[in-house]
Amino acid sequence: MTTQAPARPAGGGTAKPRRLRDELRELLLRLHFYVGLFIAPFLMVAAVTGILYVLTPQIEQVVYDKELHASAPASGEGVALAEQVEAARAAVPDGTIAEIRPPKDMESTTRVTFDSPSAKKDRQLTAFVDPYTGKVTGVLNTFGEWLPLRTWFDDMHRHLHLGDPGRVYSELAASWLWVLALSGIITWITRKIRRRSARAYLLPTRKGPRRQRSMSLHATVGIWAAIGLFFLSATGLTWSQFAGGNVSALRASLDWSTPTVATDTTNTPAVAQNDVPQTAQEVLEVARDHDLGDPVAITPANDGGAWTVSQVQRSWPLKQDSLAIDPSSGSVVDSVKFEDWPLAGKLAEAGISLHMGILFGWVNQLALIAVAAAVITLIVIGYRMWWRRRPKGPGAGLPKPLGRRVDTAGAYGILLAAAAILGVLLPLLGVSLIVFMAVDLARQLLGARRGTS
Repeated sequence: MTTQAPARPAGGGTAKPRRLRDELRELLLRLHFYVGLFIAPFLMVAAVTGILYVLTPQIEQVVYDKELHASAPASGEGVALAEQVEAARAAVPDGTIAEIRPPKDMESTTRVTFDSPSAKKDRQLTAFVDPYTGKVTGVLNTFGEWLPLRTWFDDMHRHLHLGDPGRVYSELAASWLWVLALSGIITWITRKIRRRSARAYLLPTRKGPRRQRSMSLHATVGIWAAIGLFFLSATGLTWSQFAGGNVSALRASLDWSTPTVATDTTNTPAVAQNDVPQTAQEVLEVARDHDLGDPVAITPANDGGAWTVSQVQRSWPLKQDSLAIDPSSGSVVDSVKFEDWPLAGKLAEAGISLHMGILFGWVNQLALIAVAAAVITLIVIGYRMWWRRRPKGPGAGLPKPLGRRVDTAGAYGILLAAAAILGVLLPLLGVSLIVFMAVDLARQLLGARRGTS
């Protein structure tokens, strides 16, 4: 709760100046309230769609059972990769092969992905081939390795199927999530700090008025979920429209980008589409000879140059080694091992996989679902507390003004400096923080004017 500043005494005296620490705490409290009130719907959408996205690996196994799975015969023998690629190309006759993924285990199909005019916008067509029979089990519109269901959930999570304009919602949510968590922790810990025990900060109270119990539950859930909230905010911003571009530029300037193999070769003829199947078989054999184990993706160089064979395992332990192979000679022209990646690149790769819920399998999924459930819980409790104080008149239900005096120049100055600094990397956060300050200051001035009238 905010406290009222002492009113200006009668007789022309002046009120005792408020301490900057108190002003900052009350400003943070109002920031937490206003932002929570207006950003919470974005966070709710992100949490719900995030849960759905995290569950897609299991859902896809059922929905796309025919495309994804193959039954190995007793002998375990199958057809050559070249024959499988030929079958896939027959199923997508107008496509150009973009990537080939041999089966990752004995029960998986081979994936051959095409750039095709028949694909949906911003999508490719992927043919799934039974490695034991050489028959195509299905053709789906895909986005990279993602199947239609996961792509749909991902689009909903990132931009509500609205394209670039919709990405503003997710960037606002990711930008403010860590601010809400931090401001909530600070205001909770500094609230009567000398009168509270560690248990009171970490466990909800069962005593006292209903609002006090709700506030305690809201705060303790936030504290326990804080690490997950900070992580989701930081990693989510790497995909954002404005902040994400700044993060990519910063990584590039510090040489923290993910390394890639060089595919330039000298006097290497281009491989015609008719020669791709057999060449894929040969390139895969070279990769196997250099201990590049499954799962792998083969990327042709149809206009000349080296082919690449890259490991694509994003679960722990990460496998991301890559080879560039000259298709005319079978020689390795370049290689990049995951162990040689810069530390920042490794952390980014692991962080993305963790955010997607695939780094540690079902344990990772449960952890993300728990954090998302905590976000939903915090929003519900927060709105419930506000609803019980809902407006019964102009401005009712909102944090009270500071009183007749507006002694907040120092607090606003600090917040303005923070907005300027944060706005460099997080533009939407900086702009929306300035908007909050303008609204809050206007309300404080209006409250002060009414108090002196």
